[in-house]
Amino acid sequence: MNSLWQRFQKYFLRYNDIGFAIDISRMRFADDFLRSMGARAQKAFSEMRQLETGAIANADERRMVGHYWLRDAGLAPNASLRNDIEETNARIKRFAAEIHAGEITPSEGKFRHLLIIGIGGSALGPQFVADALGNPGDPMDAFFFDNTDPDGFDRVWAKLKDALEQTLVIVISKSGGTKETRNGMVEAEAQYRAARVDFARHAVAVTGIGSELDRHAQENDWLARFPMHDWVGGRTSVMSAVGLLPMALLGFDIDRFLEGAAAMDQLTRADVVEQNAAMLLALMWFYAGEGRGAKDMVILPYKDRLALFSRYLQQLVMESLGKEKDREGKIVHQGIAVYGNKGSTDQHAYVQELRDGVLNFFVTFIEVQKDRTAAPVKVENDFTSGDYLHGFLRGTRKALFENQRESITISMPDVSAFSLGALIALYERAVGFYGSLVNINAYNQPGVEAGKKAATELLQLQAKVRENLNRNPRTAEDIARALGADPESVYHLLVHLHANDPSVQSADEKEVAADKFFVA
Repeated sequence: MNSLWQRFQKYFLRYNDIGFAIDISRMRFADDFLRSMGARAQKAFSEMRQLETGAIANADERRMVGHYWLRDAGLAPNASLRNDIEETNARIKRFAAEIHAGEITPSEGKFRHLLIIGIGGSALGPQFVADALGNPGDPMDAFFFDNTDPDGFDRVWAKLKDALEQTLVIVISKSGGTKETRNGMVEAEAQYRAARVDFARHAVAVTGIGSELDRHAQENDWLARFPMHDWVGGRTSVMSAVGLLPMALLGFDIDRFLEGAAAMDQLTRADVVEQNAAMLLALMWFYAGEGRGAKDMVILPYKDRLALFSRYLQQLVMESLGKEKDREGKIVHQGIAVYGNKGSTDQHAYVQELRDGVLNFFVTFIEVQKDRTAAPVKVENDFTSGDYLHGFLRGTRKALFENQRESITISMPDVSAFSLGALIALYERAVGFYGSLVNINAYNQPGVEAGKKAATELLQLQAKVRENLNRNPRTAEDIARALGADPESVYHLLVHLHANDPSVQSADEKEVAADKFFVA
């Protein structure tokens, strides 16, 4: 027990100024591990400094990667970029103030609801922040289209059916051509049109200057347009207009959010490994996964407000680090799988497997020191619900360690705009450091583009399949042969058309290969 106390003192880093701490003492690395990684760590520090000064980091698109400038515009490499950041943030605050004051209004009443249409980083960041910081009494509440699921759209419309007039819509897409987002926008336009509500007077675009969406919003005289900079990737865009505009409209303090991120950035610029929380985090990922992602990252925040953090990190970590090739083009298949929910919910769910099952993971506990803003309530003897939450976190950590399960613990003072900004910044920098440690590009996403290309090809095939159907019942293989296409793809398209187009009929047989499809 005494040796664990000594190890805790040695491997516990606390940032008193912002109330954050990281404890890596329950990771079982050898005492010489940090020293042995010193050269790699210094290389990562150097590369981060180059990135922050404007080096080309996204080599695929020949772009700088500048999300760190978003919270400290003074770091941007030229005056033009600094002005863009500052002017955009000022416009966001002004627009939100005018909405709240009723100076920008629908034809009746005030805007009370916010519908955010985006996908991936254009939705996950705003969703996470809205859930973490939202309270009753906020000037607006938020709804999301974050997929191209028609049933998902209908569920949102059911909640907003009597409130379209008071609902402001933000469409977020850098290119404006992202199909999931465009589909949500088209469905929203149709819904407003059917309700005889002028969509343009309720619509705002966050997009790249000159993009397809930018032109559409301008041509249709939408309320406002805010820029998505080409040097900010979707998964690190929450501190751009992507996240700041919804935050401001929901009534959150965007200045404190940015200040928290800037404070964490500053602290994690230290080039001494033991004093840099982001580097310690990245090194623990490297240690746990043997530098090749051999173990999954389980995120367990012990706070309801952070329940969506694991989903947010899935994109930030997995899209950044999941790469087939290293920076020299060598096949390496890097990445770290991320999953999680929240404590103490997980005491009654998959913690059982974490303690006794396959040892293919490491845990990160997120501890929030402040239980609540209201007065405490004693639930048993002299204990509060928050005492139990703290006890479950520490107890689970202890039980896992006793069974050779390793964990990291990150402590934060509260769930405020400042602390949330700091938490996000911590992980953004850890991802950047880890990419350098394993020699991959953390800022491109070739696999995502491959998936989009495959989906486009399938939709093109669907159109051909639909045209090839007639009153004569035929199998998928018959139609595929006529089109020179893959019969399995054709089969799945026919099943989809039959489920959703009443004119497409099916004569099912015992074997799927014998199923026949025709137009009634």
